[in-house]
Amino acid sequence: TQEIPLKGQSSINVTLMDDTQIIDEVVVTALGIKRAEKALSYNVQQVNTEAIAANKDANFINALNGKVAGVNINSSSSGVGGVSKVTMRGTKSIMQSSNALYVIDGVPMFSGRSSKGGTEMDSQGASEPIADINPDDIESMSVLTGAAAAALYGSDAANGAVVITTKKGKEGKLSITVNSNTEFSNPLVMPRFQNRYGTGVNGVMSENGARSWGALLLPENNYNYNPKDDYFQTGIIGTESISLSTGTDKNQTYASAAAVNSKGIIPNNKYNRYNFTVRNTTTFLDDKMTFDIGASYVLQNDQNMTNQGIYSNPLVGAYLFPRGYDWAEYKMFERYDSSRDIYMQYWPVGDEGMTMQNPYWINYRNLRMNKKDRYMLNASLNYQILDWLSISGRVRLDNSNNDYTENFYASTNTQLTELSTRGLHGITRTNEKQLYADFLVSVNRHFNDIWSLQANLGGSFSDMRSDAIIIRGPIADGGEAFKNEPVGLTNFFAIQNLSNSSRTKRMRDSWREQTQSIFASAEIGYRSTYYLTLTGRNDWPSQLAGPNSNSTSFFYPSVGASIVLSELMPNLNKDYLSYMKVRGSWASVGTAFQRYLANPRYTWDDKNKSWSVLSQYPLYNLKPERTQSFEVGISMKFFKNFDLDVTYYNAKTMNQTFNPQLAVSGWSAMYIQTGAVRNSGIELSLGYKNTWKNFTWDTGITFSTNKNKILELADNAINPITGEKFSKDQLDMGGLGEARFLLKEGGS
Repeated sequence: TQEIPLKGQSSINVTLMDDTQIIDEVVVTALGIKRAEKALSYNVQQVNTEAIAANKDANFINALNGKVAGVNINSSSSGVGGVSKVTMRGTKSIMQSSNALYVIDGVPMFSGRSSKGGTEMDSQGASEPIADINPDDIESMSVLTGAAAAALYGSDAANGAVVITTKKGKEGKLSITVNSNTEFSNPLVMPRFQNRYGTGVNGVMSENGARSWGALLLPENNYNYNPKDDYFQTGIIGTESISLSTGTDKNQTYASAAAVNSKGIIPNNKYNRYNFTVRNTTTFLDDKMTFDIGASYVLQNDQNMTNQGIYSNPLVGAYLFPRGYDWAEYKMFERYDSSRDIYMQYWPVGDEGMTMQNPYWINYRNLRMNKKDRYMLNASLNYQILDWLSISGRVRLDNSNNDYTENFYASTNTQLTELSTRGLHGITRTNEKQLYADFLVSVNRHFNDIWSLQANLGGSFSDMRSDAIIIRGPIADGGEAFKNEPVGLTNFFAIQNLSNSSRTKRMRDSWREQTQSIFASAEIGYRSTYYLTLTGRNDWPSQLAGPNSNSTSFFYPSVGASIVLSELMPNLNKDYLSYMKVRGSWASVGTAFQRYLANPRYTWDDKNKSWSVLSQYPLYNLKPERTQSFEVGISMKFFKNFDLDVTYYNAKTMNQTFNPQLAVSGWSAMYIQTGAVRNSGIELSLGYKNTWKNFTWDTGITFSTNKNKILELADNAINPITGEKFSKDQLDMGGLGEARFLLKEGGS
């Protein structure tokens, strides 16, 4: 301010001095709690939602690639809408998932049974619940890469979290937004193939087989087959959406509808999704109470999503197709057989000991179809008791019904049809339900502009259920494998047409998990410069249920501090450096372990159609698979348009829960809790944003490095059955074909 005395002048000349002020940025953190960015003691990265909406991948999570430091995103081979693995700060668990947690409007999202996908022997692709979200409904997105940032999620927090806030209606005139987007895709990087030698081995031409190491091809018999040009097709993703927003100062409404229609780069691979959302926000009682209610419906269907594997994978035949044959001949993948009065697969190449088939037969006659109906209902009520005190409650229901159908036509390789020459049919009907509710008491108060306090106390309840009914089997053909059975109708895909033999699988697989929690956090600030943050959460998970379990709950704490150094520099030239903060935090969080460890059950032996007489050895003294992590970092804004964030982290995950693969007597398996994995690394993000009149340039660079090391598997561990000590420095994790994946101490 400036004081100028009046001395009878008729006018006063005043020169205003430049002053740059940094507006406190607010970010959404765990449980949907909004906090000032400068008070955070951990790394939270905001994502530009406009960039995600501009690149409309059917699974919008893929659009995060390269936008967030410390996050590694691997999309699956399932194709459009398929599962993506999101790993933050390295793989932490030996047996459990290291995938990030997704949080929608403060509520953790269940990952779902259908997101697991197939293995070597079934090649079933899969989608995932987060892929059902319409990216045009997203208002903001925060990525919590560290354990301290997500500590309030307790048992789900070890792998970090993606926190999404969806759009609400806005006060004002009716606003309608229409978007249309078309995306084309083609294979970018292909394996290297040789096209010099024809069908055969050792330089000798052969009239059959799938090996391409025969005689040199001549121009007249070189068909120049290339899977990229001859088999793959151009994929198309079409996305259309419409949304409307309207409201008064007391009531706001938002509604949207969207459609994704696509075909993949593999023939007859399709993915379609339709989203419908409505949300209403109302304030009353002199604007002290806010009621928010919303509903979403998703209809999704896909066809022939293909995962890695050998069985029913068209790429096996497409890649290994003998170079001495004419691909055009095999594109007509079926030929009429007058003796059977049906069309039969045409593939003289043979299966070569790996169930290889005509790729087009797999595409059009080994059908794998998925249909999902999903609805989500949510409501929240917030009451502002005082200017600095509020109480809120939320409830969310997420219900999904999924039908997965398999139809394998007659003349499919009989190893895939349970030896039937008439076909195979299967259907898996799954119902998944998540009920979540929580309450939160919040305090946000300042004392004489010197001290500030933001505190939260709450509790949550999460109940997840899954129920799957599986019927899958061959159509009896009167052969040796189906003695004394009536012959079924060829290519008639219905449950009543399936064989009554032991080769038909009839199974129900159900489970239920529940977690009850209380949590609290406190942030104390001094002169808007020094901040101390404390959090704690206690979980009572159902995995610990059982009369002999020694533990009933787990506690997860965190502590952090930050100092805004720029506030301590009153003479700072803000044209050069306008903001600088140092921060550090420590947290202890967990990873949920599998069900039935403390309360084992007998398993169903589908091959022998009987219950197993053995169960796994129970673990009564269960400990959480705990990750202890610390991080330090610095944040800066300089030269008006640049912002820099650098973080170093170090995390150690202990009490790894796994099967040591030891021979046990009297039990089906044994699990131990030992071993440790360390992840350490650096995250760096540099951003630049500037505006010239109507033109804005917003760009950024991210860099991250992570060192993953298995510190210990089992070193003088106690065998809980015999009481003897044993050590293990290597673990076989299975594999694909003859390749094996081995974990070794000192490795990664």
